[in-house]
Amino acid sequence: MSELSIVMLGAPGAGKGTQAVRIAEAHGIPHISTGEMLRSAIAAGSELGQKAKEIVESGALVPDELIVEVIRERLSQPDASGGFVLDGFPRTIGQVEALDLLLVELARPLEVVLELELEQETAVERMLGRAAEQGRADDTPEVIKNRFEVYRRQTEPLSNYYRSKGILVVIDSSPSMDEVFAEIERVLDGVA
Repeated sequence: MSELSIVMLGAPGAGKGTQAVRIAEAHGIPHISTGEMLRSAIAAGSELGQKAKEIVESGALVPDELIVEVIRERLSQPDASGGFVLDGFPRTIGQVEALDLLLVELARPLEVVLELELEQETAVERMLGRAAEQGRADDTPEVIKNRFEVYRRQTEPLSNYYRSKGILVVIDSSPSMDEVFAEIERVLDGVA
């Protein structure tokens, strides 16, 4: 089986995390979420975890250099040797450039970048539904709208960058989760 190194991009509510987990399970590769990784580095009490803990506890944003270090540590683990699904990273052009350098250093080229696309109205409906189900008071229409603005500002340059490298595949995530996953699998079959 060939290595499958994937970056997931997607608008808020597009189902990026859900699909990333499914891809990881289907292909036996780790789902690497930066938030999860920071939490596990902190729990493991590694040197990196200690640094992250101080920053996180102070309420500051974890700087790119530290996130890249955490990713380097994670991608160097044996279970990631056959590939990985990166979710929540990169988020900025600075992070894209750092990831490129890291992957060259590890001799692990990125096969594909999957961008899940969803109309804002549909995403807002999904997120409001999820907020109601989970009792999440933070997902108000205003907050969701703001998350979209931030996503567009930060991620559009990433889409353009990966498109110019010829590895971006945009997937409509408005159908059911299973239909979206079937489309992702079709794309990955073509990559592998």
